[in-house]
Amino acid sequence: MSIAIKRIYEPFSKTDGYRILVDRLWPRGIKKENAHVDRWLKEVAPSTALRKWFNHEPEKWKSFVTKYRAELKGSSALDELLALRKQHKTVTLLYSAKDEQCNQAGALKGLID
Repeated sequence: MSIAIKRIYEPFSKTDGYRILVDRLWPRGIKKENAHVDRWLKEVAPSTALRKWFNHEPEKWKSFVTKYRAELKGSSALDELLALRKQHKTVTLLYSAKDEQCNQAGALKGLID
C-alpha cells in the first residue's frame, strides 16, 4: 500500500489509484466532474480556525503539524482515511494549496506512513 500526495491542479493519472481530496473547501476553478476525485474527505482537513491561523506561512509549519495532529486525535475521519488506505493498493491525497511542501496532505501522509 502506497500513499502519494498531489496537487489537484496537476493532471489526473491512472497511477494515482484511489484519489481523496483532503481540503475542507472545494478547489477554485476545478469542476467536480473533471476532478477525478473518488472521495472528498473534508472532515479530515484542518479546521477553519487552524487553516486561517497557519495561512501557509512556512515559519508556522511545525506548530501547524502539532496542532493539526491534535485535532485529528480520535477523529472518525482519520479512521475512515486509514480504512480507505487498507482497501486500496495506491491512495493519492489531493490538496489545492500552492505550497507543495507545507500543506495538510503532506502532514497527513507523515502521520499515516
